[in-house]
Amino acid sequence: MSTENYPRIYLYKRIVQAKLFIDSHFAENIDLDNISDEAYFSKFHFIRLFKKIYGKTPHQYLIFVRIENATKLIRNGITVSETCHTVGFESLSSFSGLFKRMVGKTPSDYFAEQQYLKKEMLQTPLKFIPNCYVSQHGLSKK
Repeated sequence: MSTENYPRIYLYKRIVQAKLFIDSHFAENIDLDNISDEAYFSKFHFIRLFKKIYGKTPHQYLIFVRIENATKLIRNGITVSETCHTVGFESLSSFSGLFKRMVGKTPSDYFAEQQYLKKEMLQTPLKFIPNCYVSQHGLSKK
């Protein structure tokens, strides 16, 4: 049965269902078979529809979600190796390479930067308040 027999909204809902599956299960060992089964599409048809709607293949989106969640964990002080495994990567080297490509710095550098920022915020909190807020509320940065 071809997709022309279904209303577009029905097909879109199935793709969104698969995206939500990725968002919920990104840390698990999921693959294209699991994701396309969630949408009840063949793998190749699913990839085409997903990319058309989201601008990324399901695999690219899964990597994006994992890296986004990794940045949050690292910001909260979770070590790089623990973050790697928590977000679903099995290899620290592939995690580091993808992280650097997407974030622009290695996970270790990002972790160090976040720790430095936390320390700076504790020592000089007014430095991190926007000037517009300071002037609007009559505060002084001195």
